[in-house]
Amino acid sequence: MNFRNGFYAGLVVAVIWGICLVRLWQPHRQIVLHSLHFLEEIEKKDWKAVGEFVSNDYQDRWGNDRALLLDRLREVLRALPNARIESSFPSSRTEAGHGYWTAKITVKGSGEFADFIQHGVNSLDSPFEFEWQRGATWPWDWKLVSVKNPALEIPDYAR
Repeated sequence: MNFRNGFYAGLVVAVIWGICLVRLWQPHRQIVLHSLHFLEEIEKKDWKAVGEFVSNDYQDRWGNDRALLLDRLREVLRALPNARIESSFPSSRTEAGHGYWTAKITVKGSGEFADFIQHGVNSLDSPFEFEWQRGATWPWDWKLVSVKNPALEIPDYAR
């Protein structure tokens, strides 16, 4: 093998690697991957990793900001050991630096409040929508800014 063949082989590998990265960093693909990885980290109860997904500007219609969301997730998952979070019928779209991932989410687990939590989430007819905002610097920098589900009602005593 001479220098020219090695150069061309390296060039081909670099082009293939570049194409893979461009495809990986497409906004649509990043929204899907971030949403799935976010749910996986919640399921694993890796709260540091969960916190890295959530924007400092997070707000939702239930009155949660970033800190309150992370606290409530910890409390709910503490009452639901061995939780499994599954999504079905996912769809996503992007527009102007924002991405939206929508899916029916079901929770399975055991524990003292398992029936209450599972019934509250699994019985919802409408899907959850995660709203992501793209960061200014990197193509993989997306943060969760809101979660929506018009059918989910959280009682005042649980807030």
